[in-house]
Amino acid sequence: MSYTNIITDAISNRLNNPILKVLTEIKITTLLKKSSFSKKDGASNYTIFLHFIYMIIMNKKIAIFMKQSKDSLKKDAYYRMLKNEKYNWQKLLLLSSAKLIKLVTPLQKSTEEKLFIIDDTNEDKKGKLIEGVCDKLWSNKDKKTIRGINLVSLNYSDGHSNFMLDFALKFNKNLRIKVQDFKNQFYHTSSSQKRKKEGLESKLVLALNMLRRAIKAGIQADYLLVDSWYSKPTFIKDVKRLKLHVITRIANNNKIWHFKNNYKTLNRIYAILIKTARRKRATYNKIKYTYCSTIINHHIAGRVKIVFIKTHNKLIPILSTNIRLTDEKIINIYKKRWNIEQGYKELREHFGFGKEENRIYEALIARISLSFISYNLVSYINRINYEPQTLGGLFKDLECELTNLAVSMEFFIQILVEISQNLDET
Repeated sequence: MSYTNIITDAISNRLNNPILKVLTEIKITTLLKKSSFSKKDGASNYTIFLHFIYMIIMNKKIAIFMKQSKDSLKKDAYYRMLKNEKYNWQKLLLLSSAKLIKLVTPLQKSTEEKLFIIDDTNEDKKGKLIEGVCDKLWSNKDKKTIRGINLVSLNYSDGHSNFMLDFALKFNKNLRIKVQDFKNQFYHTSSSQKRKKEGLESKLVLALNMLRRAIKAGIQADYLLVDSWYSKPTFIKDVKRLKLHVITRIANNNKIWHFKNNYKTLNRIYAILIKTARRKRATYNKIKYTYCSTIINHHIAGRVKIVFIKTHNKLIPILSTNIRLTDEKIINIYKKRWNIEQGYKELREHFGFGKEENRIYEALIARISLSFISYNLVSYINRINYEPQTLGGLFKDLECELTNLAVSMEFFIQILVEISQNLDET
């Protein structure tokens, strides 16, 4: 038996480490190599990566982790991983997500929709010298403009489990430090430089590129859910070319949505529709509303179905490129777009998202990627070992397990003794 197998078996049997089991199952060492994580000497990238996962789940900063864990490495080992321009965190996040989704596929029911969800969020960052930070970002959470980062992300949901697949930091014209003034400037083919260039693209281009990468990685979904900002006719047309249906709320904007028939605007279409169509009634979170639908042609988006939801004071048009779906199905699927908001909430509360303390762009990307990977691992453990529940309860259980694991050296010493005895016998 090889050294690696002996160590892995010993740790798994003695410590029953759930994180280590999952990482072994998805062959994380192979994924690290495929993502350009390589080094000639010192602690392995796998060891450093594993320590970061422990830090995030236990909510420990590097300095605290080093004080409390006798088997920690020197701080330079951790910072070198965060700042390396060659490490492809984007690929590692996507490949590991694809492996986890493949493992939960046997649990999925054929009647349940698999969804891609694209959204963006703004995270407040006070520091003026943090690379990637922009001024004048509108925060829906705070209802005001803030200084921070604008993150566009792609999420996968099957109704029971959520996985963060990809993300990009979007720069605006109010970028505090220009890209050419970032501290580290690397060769244009490095992963770091590619991501910096990516941040200058529009959010629609970023979203399409994420979808293409996910599909190329073998992740399949039935629908893409987006909010009204992304629901541009050209974007919907491009997504349909990827053989994906789109369900989205659309903006009641006559310049963007102009239809082929005699009644070209959404307001006019709805006014005519309610004269002939019977409106159904429903309730959502104590909000009463009526709804009705029509199938209509758009010169760019093509043939689409629009469900008009009318509350006391709002008209909410929901568009579906799958015209065969019932009104109720379209509404119920679109409600699941909330899953990504719940994902952001759990990331902030339990996985350090938004609390990164890194000024250098490469380190910021690395820390967000590690938060997303940790979230995915816990989501998978939640799905496989427990009845689907909120991640908060499971998170506390894992935190206790991994705290005992990381701060104690006694078990590891015993394992090394056993390994030595096994090798002497062979």
